[in-house]
Amino acid sequence: MSSNPVAETVASLMPRAKAELTELVAFKSVADFDQFPRSESEGAANWVAEALRSEGFQDVALLDTPDGTQSVYGFLPGPEGAKTVLLYAHYDVQPPLDETAWVTPPFELTEREGRWYGRGAADCKGGVIMHLLALRALKANGGVPVNVKVIAEGSEEQGTGGLERYAEDHPELLAADTIIIGDAGNFRVGVPTVTTALRGMTLVRVRIDTLGGNLHSGQFGGAAPDALAALIRVLDSLRAEDGSTTVDGLTGEARWDGLQYEEGQFREDAKVLEGVELIGSGTVADRIWARPAVTVLGIDCPPVVGATPSVQAGARALVSLRVPPGVDAAEATKLLQAHLEAHTPWGARVSTEQIGQGQAFRADTSSPAYAAMAEAMRVAYDGAEMQYAGQGGSIPLCNTLASLYPSAEILLIGLSEPEAQIHAVNESVSPEELERLSVAEALFLRNYAAG
Repeated sequence: MSSNPVAETVASLMPRAKAELTELVAFKSVADFDQFPRSESEGAANWVAEALRSEGFQDVALLDTPDGTQSVYGFLPGPEGAKTVLLYAHYDVQPPLDETAWVTPPFELTEREGRWYGRGAADCKGGVIMHLLALRALKANGGVPVNVKVIAEGSEEQGTGGLERYAEDHPELLAADTIIIGDAGNFRVGVPTVTTALRGMTLVRVRIDTLGGNLHSGQFGGAAPDALAALIRVLDSLRAEDGSTTVDGLTGEARWDGLQYEEGQFREDAKVLEGVELIGSGTVADRIWARPAVTVLGIDCPPVVGATPSVQAGARALVSLRVPPGVDAAEATKLLQAHLEAHTPWGARVSTEQIGQGQAFRADTSSPAYAAMAEAMRVAYDGAEMQYAGQGGSIPLCNTLASLYPSAEILLIGLSEPEAQIHAVNESVSPEELERLSVAEALFLRNYAAG
């Protein structure tokens, strides 16, 4: 990174950043209180609130959102008449999955081969630290030239919409001229990237019942309708022969015109086993950024160990549908539910329940904020040009903010590049990316204020 005072300050703050991220990762802040104690999320929220207070933020508050979680808010006043920038991150995390598959404990930040490992290190507790680093660097080099609002969400990973509904009920709270969503990522390490499109999502539970109770498979199998077999048929109907998503009434032919994702690189990033084909058609970018994608997240049925020779009376699954920009998530939910019901065989009883939803998002890249960010990233990344990419994941708050504040410019940056393995075991963050993106955000705030 080329030498400049902001970069030098951020570099000097990296040991502190690691110590703080260690503290924040230690909270098991999964916003599923059936699995993890509420006190862990509350502890993380209080940590963020105290960090904001220590930086001089005013009006710091723990917002009780309608889904039963807390988001952390704070306001840092800038010079009189300055623009206002909202910085977003989330402190909640995905469950660690199989903790035995982690090389080091998921809630202990551990340095290994130049990366920092821990659940939430990249997604998105590292984003909280990125915002703090950027603001500290500016304070040490002439001050923060804009008004800054920070919002740290407590249930982004659950998709339960608490902060979206809170924002809709308090529309003045998060109003800003520009919004930086620190929950995306570079296309890969060292490639400065803004995410310009996000797929939306919906989560649907489907349950199938066929019998009053389980039956002996020898006595009744062959005529008694098997609920698990019916469920398998329903789930299989969601994909074409090549693996493309096929939800009745939902089109899947859109194209991605921006940065392309080379197939061999994708196979490596996704750790696809040798000889196993990719699914779908079109370019990789088409498939993961511009088209719908269904995933079966879980099935309730007997495990193999301990299974008895029985015809199953009932079975259920949790289905995720990623919704491309331009498609309304509520309409996609209705189509998915109708598809599941229409493709249930043998007259089996079927019920569906939507449990989460978020709209897709597409940014306006012609706005002045994008020019300010491009210059900031060029400096932070030693002359590398900013790239535009999509992201297959969802940040439901983006569309809510775009609807509430139609004149606000929204940029998505962050630490979740492919090596980070977010949502998987052994999640990690590159400290070099954390450093560079913190510099870029600081320089952006300075550029934006001067524009």
